[in-house]
Amino acid sequence: MSSRTLPLLFINLGGEMLYILDQRLRAQNIPADKAKKVMNDIITTMFNKKFLEELFKPQELYSKKALRTVFDRLAHASIMRLNQASMDKLYDLMTMAFKYQVLLCPRPKDILLVCFNHMDAIKDFVKDTPNILSQVDETYRQLIEIYSPLSSGEFQLIRQTLLIFFQDMHIRVSIFLKDKVQNSNGRFVLPTSGPVPYGTQTPGLIRLFSCNGEEVKRQQFRNGGNYAGVLREGSFDMFGDRVIKLGTNMYSVSRPVETHMSGTSKNSAQHAKQVNTAPNPLAKEELNLLARLMGGLEVQKPGNADSGFRVNLFATDEEEEEALISRPNDLSFGVINIQATKDLQANAELAKIMGEFTEAGEPCTSPSSKGDDLLAMMDGL
Repeated sequence: MSSRTLPLLFINLGGEMLYILDQRLRAQNIPADKAKKVMNDIITTMFNKKFLEELFKPQELYSKKALRTVFDRLAHASIMRLNQASMDKLYDLMTMAFKYQVLLCPRPKDILLVCFNHMDAIKDFVKDTPNILSQVDETYRQLIEIYSPLSSGEFQLIRQTLLIFFQDMHIRVSIFLKDKVQNSNGRFVLPTSGPVPYGTQTPGLIRLFSCNGEEVKRQQFRNGGNYAGVLREGSFDMFGDRVIKLGTNMYSVSRPVETHMSGTSKNSAQHAKQVNTAPNPLAKEELNLLARLMGGLEVQKPGNADSGFRVNLFATDEEEEEALISRPNDLSFGVINIQATKDLQANAELAKIMGEFTEAGEPCTSPSSKGDDLLAMMDGL
């Protein structure tokens, strides 16, 4: 497992989240000023300096539940609110889109180009806001500084780590199904044609060499596809043509998007639920890491309840209500009991963080101990 995977996972998933929210804000005719505020607030939170300092530290990936919690908080970092069914759909779309991009990357190193495509789009969202733009530019510099020196083998390990993270996710997405790049069981269809990785030759030729290294024979064969060579490599600088289109906004043309959990995913979710009933000795350590990561989030609270609004990721409110009712119990995360009463000093910071996440108008309860603050956070995991 690569310890350099988390920043790429977070930024790419965050980019997909912004694509989806931008499309829904426009589809629901949200006033331009409110829509811009939502996008700016979320991007400001994503690229907060303290948050990025924690994010870019070498570390193992968090569990799916822990990462989902981070994006739950991030999606509500502004005046916009999503109910549980819409948040489920948002996260499904985010994860399946990035999984598809990772699978289709010609080379492991091209995952960085996918990330830059997301970064380029995010930069365009805030092009008129200089202070947020400077945060995004600083993230570019960190990405280039950290990932440019990595070898092909290290990028392969990053790609493998990402695929392990995504391996049990088989959510069917209408766009992918209509484009025939996803099967009805939620698994993606990998192409047998198209451009080959940069620096490689198109298949169809076998060359035989002597023990002296001299070519002695050539033999052609039918490759079974329609391959093409790539003339130039995508730019790994802050500016430039990325060449590959993976990671660009597939919602730029308005298309209805639906998600459905496949039978395989339901079985996986049920299995995960059974596994999670056992005490997890690493859960407290993961919470401590998550607390430090979320500690950098400066969540802005709405000025008053009237200024907020709700976004629906479904075509109608009725569809959203139906999805909420039919939501599998497997997706409702249970509470893991952790003995945390001895870690009073560490939990004080977490209590402060959770206080900042309390929504406007939401009654605050006074926990009996700092340990209860840590356990309260598990409700969102």
